[in-house]
Amino acid sequence: MANLLLFITRSFFKLCSFSLLILLLISCSSFPSTEAYDPLDPNGNITIKWDIMSWTSDGYVAVVTIYNFQQYRHIQAPGWKLGWTWAKKEVIWSMMGGETTEQGDCSRFKGNIPHCCNKHPTVVDLLPGTPYNQQIANCCKGGVLNSWAQDPATAASSFQLSVGQSGTTNKTVRVPVNFTLKAPGPGYTCGPAKIVKPSRFVTPDGRRETQAMMTWNVTCTYSQFLAQEAPSCCVSFSSFYNDTIVPCSKCACGCQNTSQPGSCVESKASHIAPVVNSYTPLVRCTSHMCPVRVHWHIKLNYKEYRRVKITITNFNYNMNYTQWNLVVQHPNFDNLTQSFSFNYKSITPYTAINDTAMLRGIKFYNDMLLEAGPLGNVQSELLFRKDKATFTFEEGWAFPRRIYFNGDNCVMPTPNVYPGLPNASSHQLTSALGLLVTLLAAMALLFGHK
Repeated sequence: MANLLLFITRSFFKLCSFSLLILLLISCSSFPSTEAYDPLDPNGNITIKWDIMSWTSDGYVAVVTIYNFQQYRHIQAPGWKLGWTWAKKEVIWSMMGGETTEQGDCSRFKGNIPHCCNKHPTVVDLLPGTPYNQQIANCCKGGVLNSWAQDPATAASSFQLSVGQSGTTNKTVRVPVNFTLKAPGPGYTCGPAKIVKPSRFVTPDGRRETQAMMTWNVTCTYSQFLAQEAPSCCVSFSSFYNDTIVPCSKCACGCQNTSQPGSCVESKASHIAPVVNSYTPLVRCTSHMCPVRVHWHIKLNYKEYRRVKITITNFNYNMNYTQWNLVVQHPNFDNLTQSFSFNYKSITPYTAINDTAMLRGIKFYNDMLLEAGPLGNVQSELLFRKDKATFTFEEGWAFPRRIYFNGDNCVMPTPNVYPGLPNASSHQLTSALGLLVTLLAAMALLFGHK
């Protein structure tokens, strides 16, 4: 009977293991990659809305709006670039609020030359200061978009285009395909355009409502793996109760290329040669080689509070980070009492848990993180109230779980190197010595009886 039960049990576990393997293979082959999923911003995306506002003799006039629905990832200079492929032989007769980077071959047209005849046009935003007769609402910011949590009013960008040779009814118009979004480099993957319910617009006096002739949406999601080969930031730790400073991991953002002089800049260099593309990172030579380092220091311990100092250092000689933001995940943020020189906003990706905060600079004070040098850092202190039910300094609880800078996940130190409590280390040393003494005494007693 026992052998029978053993046989049934083993058969059951083999069947479960085989079923689990089959489900794993099915899931890997049938479902798309989840690399673009951000657990701290599960619904974040950039949505492109294309509204046909009126028909023309050979096409239509449309307003295209780019909405940045990401909570903390913004688009900085030199701004976004939006591309697509026309489904037929469409041309762009004219544009307002934006322009294409190339005109393309318009030699077949006589007299009135289109703005763009390219099968695969790429559109960029116009710069601030553009004449008013070339502007529309939400245009002309140089392609810069704020994140939704940082400033919803500046998280959208629009342009208008007049399209020809496209059809003049809902049944003859074909939606463009193969949308691409660069912001300003790679990282975003756009899905197909989907026709949705036409957008509705309310007049300024609120008395009349109009609607678009036709509307389609495109959703683009961000993946840090596609955006860059290496991480762009790292985190270091220190505390008042331990002299150990845990640095950023070695080669966290890549290793120094010793075979290529000039790949990084020595900290004592007196002169730095200008670079043609100022958005290419030129970082200081460090062990971690990251453009940005975030340092979390547990500064003071009070009876009912604890104080933390955060320092963000820019090691990039080619970049001023305008309107930067820092996202930190730590369970103590539900008891944050005060942020001394950073703006604070709670981000709750999961409504019941308040453990994520977005920190950013104060306008005209420290909202710009300057390029590497004496002034290339910003810092603030945070005051947390202790919750007796959860608070502890043991096992690294007081350090953050995750840190993002400008939407990119920073490389964290490994838990085994976190600064430890002195009493914990001394207790371990005492336990080890006690065990050794006991072992020696036992051996002496054993050999003494012989």
